Amino acid sequence: MTGRVFAGRMNLAGDGQGDLAGHGGEQRAMMAYQLESHLYWTEYLGRSDLVPGIFGENLTVNGLADAEVCIGDRFRIGGVAVEVSQPRDTCYRLGIRLDRPDMPALVVAHRRPGFYFRVIEEGELGAGDRIEKLSDGPERMTVAEIDAQLYSADHPLEALRRAARIPALSPGWQGSMRKLAEAAEAGGTTGNAGLGPGAAAPLAWRGIRPLLVVASREESADVRSFELAAEDGSPLPPALPGQYIMVRVRPTRMLPP
Repeated sequence: MTGRVFAGRMNLAGDGQGDLAGHGGEQRAMMAYQLESHLYWTEYLGRSDLVPGIFGENLTVNGLADAEVCIGDRFRIGGVAVEVSQPRDTCYRLGIRLDRPDMPALVVAHRRPGFYFRVIEEGELGAGDRIEKLSDGPERMTVAEIDAQLYSADHPLEALRRAARIPALSPGWQGSMRKLAEAAEAGGTTGNAGLGPGAAAPLAWRGIRPLLVVASREESADVRSFELAAEDGSPLPPALPGQYIMVRVRPTRMLPP
């Protein structure tokens, strides 16, 4: 967008979110990602196409590093007052956008998630506006620290308790911190083994691989299952709990019902 844009409680004008369950809403009205991180990934990935907005952010900012900005910090940007509400929800869509299925794990492992703002005072903002800090958030836990509490395999109990006490932390993340703390207090596992390049089974392949639909079954009135096979007849790896695949469909013929 060019010129000045109105920032409301839910989103920037003309920039609504389609998936409000996973993105958007008052807790995630705007997302900020740093110019420094753009430059970092340009060098790390060896790419020249990482233009502003490609990481899904509304605001590409100079400064405001994830290792320095804390949950609950408040800023004024132009005529808008905002509060840091949570780190970016690590999402497979980032892997699709960058054609790197491992990208969600990489932003966690490299401690560069980016973060969301909630809008405290509506108004207009635009490119070149100064970002002025208004106040510090309680507990002084940075975006990178909070992100690691959820997505890494290490969950120090006291850190979880501190995170859950931050009133500015979005309700979903507060709930996750409390559940992890309760599990740790009970002496059990936290239920989160961590998200990182080495934390899960290796990728079976990178990018998009052609597959064939060899069977289709109607499981219910609104659910249909598909059986896939490799074009060359080689066996596909067995599925594991929690795994997903990204599908790019280019139908050439209709299968019989």
